[in-house]
Amino acid sequence: MRKMPKISLVGNPNSGKTTVFNALTGAHQKVGNWPGVTVEQKSGQARIDDRVFEFIDLPGLYDLNEPEGDTGLDTQITRKYLEQRNHDLLINVIDASCLARSLFLTTQLLANGHSVIVVLNMVDVATSQNINIDCTALSDALGCPVVPANASKGQGISALKEVVSLYWASPAGTAGNDFTQVTASDRYQQIDNIVQACCHQHLNDDSRPAWQLDQLLLNRWLAFPIFLGVMYSLFLFTINIGGAFIELFDGIAKALFVDSTALLLSAVNSPDWLIVLISNGVGGGIQLVASFIPTIACLFLFLSFLEDSGYMARAAFIIDRLMVSMGLPGKAFVPLIVGFGCNVPAVMASRTLDHQNDRLLSIMMAPFMSCGARLTVYVLFAAVFFPENGQNIVFALYLSGIGLALLTGLILKKFLIKTHSTPFILELPNYHLPTARGIYLHTWQRLKGFMLRAGKAIVIVAFLMNLLSSMGTDGRFYSNQNNHSILSTIGKQITPILKPMGVDENNWPATVGLFTGLFAKEVVVGTLDSLYTRLDQTQSHRQPPDPAHITNTLREAMGSVPKNLWNLSAQIADPLGIQVNEFTNKDIAAKEQGVTLTTLTKMSTLFNGAAGAFSYLLFVLLYSPCVATLGAVIKETNRFWAGFIMSWATVSAYCIAVIFYQSANFNTNPITSLQWIVAMLALLMSNHTLLIHLGRRVIHRPQLIPVINC
Repeated sequence: MRKMPKISLVGNPNSGKTTVFNALTGAHQKVGNWPGVTVEQKSGQARIDDRVFEFIDLPGLYDLNEPEGDTGLDTQITRKYLEQRNHDLLINVIDASCLARSLFLTTQLLANGHSVIVVLNMVDVATSQNINIDCTALSDALGCPVVPANASKGQGISALKEVVSLYWASPAGTAGNDFTQVTASDRYQQIDNIVQACCHQHLNDDSRPAWQLDQLLLNRWLAFPIFLGVMYSLFLFTINIGGAFIELFDGIAKALFVDSTALLLSAVNSPDWLIVLISNGVGGGIQLVASFIPTIACLFLFLSFLEDSGYMARAAFIIDRLMVSMGLPGKAFVPLIVGFGCNVPAVMASRTLDHQNDRLLSIMMAPFMSCGARLTVYVLFAAVFFPENGQNIVFALYLSGIGLALLTGLILKKFLIKTHSTPFILELPNYHLPTARGIYLHTWQRLKGFMLRAGKAIVIVAFLMNLLSSMGTDGRFYSNQNNHSILSTIGKQITPILKPMGVDENNWPATVGLFTGLFAKEVVVGTLDSLYTRLDQTQSHRQPPDPAHITNTLREAMGSVPKNLWNLSAQIADPLGIQVNEFTNKDIAAKEQGVTLTTLTKMSTLFNGAAGAFSYLLFVLLYSPCVATLGAVIKETNRFWAGFIMSWATVSAYCIAVIFYQSANFNTNPITSLQWIVAMLALLMSNHTLLIHLGRRVIHRPQLIPVINC
């Protein structure tokens, strides 16, 4: 006998199932994976009376009997879970405004003998559409309890808990219904009879605000410009609002984890090398993680608002026409747009696609979408090399990533991954005004997962970089200089490979930055700042910060928010936060980007001008996904496809960066540049041809993306 009763929530997509789950469990949740894949399994606990219940939020589905090949991986998981009956009770959440459609799944659950409590959610939406439902009559017709609710506002949750408690006190099976296995037409007839007896609707279609709003947002000519405006607002909110709080988080983390740690270690006479490793390595890594929190939080906050409001589903339809015109699955848009935030959930979002080849194609395209971590690198280089048109450069990089993602999809679809030309069917949910609590829970869950995942990688990499840059090839530790460190030696050995794309041998920190970027793209800026700053330092005894300095750092951090918010109006025309007019002053540029002035000076002298800088940015944009993304690819597919995308992306990045740099400097040495361009085109074609050949030997293996036995 289980110690804790298990209750599963099941329902159609967009029925408010997760909202009910959040209302029941609050913050007492954990997010894991279903065994074998990265499909999230949300579970939580709630105390009802004197007993603790475990609740599981199952992925949404419409039909228990839909053919397996025509459904997404998450739908298959729900069906297999229900077949195994690994639960004590089902809470079936249905949309009160779409009663007839929702009852199809309800009657299937009852026909299969599940113990069910029906939650009639979004009764406020139904009421606004002049739909009146007699819950008592509906309960009698179904033979199970029916609880009306408006979960987004917490209404009906107490009544639901009371029904659960009563059920557990004296469990009873379903009664009073006749939903045993019947044909689909008979089931629809039963549902029609129930709806006619329990539901009364007086529609005035012309006055429905949702229809009027859709006429605008889905207009043939206005839909795409409005979509671009929404995406513009997303970047505006993320970069400028989030950016206003970066100095606060960065300053507090520096004072607490870097300066205070150094002061404490110095007080106990710790050696300089240990202070460097702990304060700069671990503390500096935590500081870097803290500086990402505001922008990432604002990104997830805005995305949660768009999703909860119902706009994201409409955005998928808007982009579908473009995707289909290129022969790509329209639903692949959803994972791709998620990739603007982070490539890891973009890869995981491929599970929503119905066919294995569609999922695989989406996974191969997702890593080219420019994530938020890469944006920090773009902004730093824009400050140094493109002070007059930085926003155009960053925009060009985003377009380059989208372009290569689409080109990769077209090539793989034609020569390797044959996808299905199926219609893109997606329900348009009702418009909702998102609640603060719902947005907070969604944002917090995503932010926590991102920071834990990225934070571990950043802190570890920062520690290792400081260790390797402090340890000389003679085995001794140095607190400041690193010209003969292990890290500099490795960087100098690899750097000649990057010379054709404009990275000279004396610019070895740029090579190390690319290496650390394999672990997490977020650490590229931190690596460059650390190594360029240390290039000018000489060996000397490290002076710890004094308490007054720490206090001043905290005071400046606290005072930065009002100042940044006050200046927000001047940033509206600069959504990427580059402030091109101010970057003619390098002191201001360094402060805005959170790096030292030495870093900006070294970058401007060591890179081969704007062409060398942009080719480096192209490489950062396109080369191998980070370790976390590769891990997600392995879990969703297998090691072969992770190696496939790593090789495809890295060779593409190198060839494109070299071609760009050599083309930009063609007038200087045309013969050499032409030779490099021809060589890169040959390398690109050879590599991709080989990968496609190897892929054909793997593509037809069964269970490419495994389906789970729960």
